[in-house]
Amino acid sequence: MARTVWDSSLGKKTVMAVSGLIMLLYLVAHMIGNLKIFFGAGEFNHYAHWLRTVGEPFMHDEWTLWLIRVVLVVAVVAHATSAYQLSRRDLRARPVGYVHRKARTGYATRTMRWGGIILGLFIVWHLLDLTTGTAHPGGFQEGHPYQNVVDTFSTWYGNLVYIVAMLALGLHVRHGFWAAAQTLGAGSRTRDRALKATADVLALLLTAGFVAVPVGVMTGVVS
Repeated sequence: MARTVWDSSLGKKTVMAVSGLIMLLYLVAHMIGNLKIFFGAGEFNHYAHWLRTVGEPFMHDEWTLWLIRVVLVVAVVAHATSAYQLSRRDLRARPVGYVHRKARTGYATRTMRWGGIILGLFIVWHLLDLTTGTAHPGGFQEGHPYQNVVDTFSTWYGNLVYIVAMLALGLHVRHGFWAAAQTLGAGSRTRDRALKATADVLALLLTAGFVAVPVGVMTGVVS
């Protein structure tokens, strides 16, 4: 049954919708946590340490954090795989493009495709920068996330990569949330306007919330 569902286009779209919503929930929580940097190094570093102790003593040190990471990896892989396979299936079904197409549909499709690629590359860079420290500018300090964030956004390229990725994220969320609602059957003639408004608000808040951190470093509010 699982294979039959996965092989269908509707099944792949459902996987995309569910995995996308899982990642969206994580992004909201991640953004809120990031904003703690405006309360100082002590508050931000304490929050980062707390993430490693969530669930204790029932859960061992970092078990909850690794569980979240595993769920996110599965969601990202499922989302990317279903998106790629749906794209290939669409190309096979329509090898020659339409003579006339709706500009809105073409724009949304291109935004989702290229936005997904940009975000995929960004995730790799972000992990190498602030998780492993491999691509971190200067000296990476284990256990001092506040200073590591300031180091990254004290470079022009760190700001450029992050802000471009967050703009791509906003566009991705804006279209993806509404598309997921349609796939999961939440859309209707009476609810579509509210769903689109919710997608716009979510995209705006996430983009502004994430971009606020590099802007805070650039302006000296965070230092």
